[in-house]
Amino acid sequence: MVTAKDIKIAPISGKDANALVQRVHYSGKVAPNSQLHLGVFLNERLEGAMQFGPSLDKRKTQALVSGTSWNGFLELNRMAFSEALPRNSESRALGVAFRMIRKAYPHIEWILSFSDATQCGDGIIYRASGFHLCGIRENKTIWRFPDGEAIADIGIKTAFDWQKKRFGKILLGTEALKEAKRLGAKPIEGYQLRYIYFLKPEAKERLTVPILPFDKIKEVGAKMYKGKRLTKANPEYPSGSGGAVPTQTLQT
Repeated sequence: MVTAKDIKIAPISGKDANALVQRVHYSGKVAPNSQLHLGVFLNERLEGAMQFGPSLDKRKTQALVSGTSWNGFLELNRMAFSEALPRNSESRALGVAFRMIRKAYPHIEWILSFSDATQCGDGIIYRASGFHLCGIRENKTIWRFPDGEAIADIGIKTAFDWQKKRFGKILLGTEALKEAKRLGAKPIEGYQLRYIYFLKPEAKERLTVPILPFDKIKEVGAKMYKGKRLTKANPEYPSGSGGAVPTQTLQT
């Protein structure tokens, strides 16, 4: 029987990582600023990818932990696993990845990531892997058009090739958002959750935002699993949750 112990983690090219993300990740979109790409292999076949890089709004995220140097943290921009991977592959892969980062990049103190509880999940794997929940906010940044396409507001404002296809022209800043609204786009109902993992435990002492109890997710109504919102009528995660693809990261 194949288990999570049978997977192998190794660096891969950005090209290979992007191809897998486009095939497997729920958004179908890559994070162009990813710099470190780690592949997840099963029987020598690439079945998953974890992509790390700087945050898009680095000045704000850097301030989450006071005294962090400009290159002292990474964001897990994308995490995409195929259904071929066995149960618990995500948490094992994250553990191996963090050990690799500690060894190769000792200046990295912490890892930031987000869960998209508008389309995917609330971060069950992060909680199982030792991340701290450090933020829950109602979604205002991921927009959906009437034809179903979802995109972050920063993409609406800055992805000029996308604008030419969607709008037929290039628009700047708020003008792009106004055009998106005119075409019927609006923020998707749901929440975004922020998680932090401390590679160096002493950095936790410098955290500038509160650590929230995991029960807060249920309290605010942000529970989601594989794109399905968990409600009072259906409040629990399915048995066996924690297998392949329960949640992937979002970069807004």
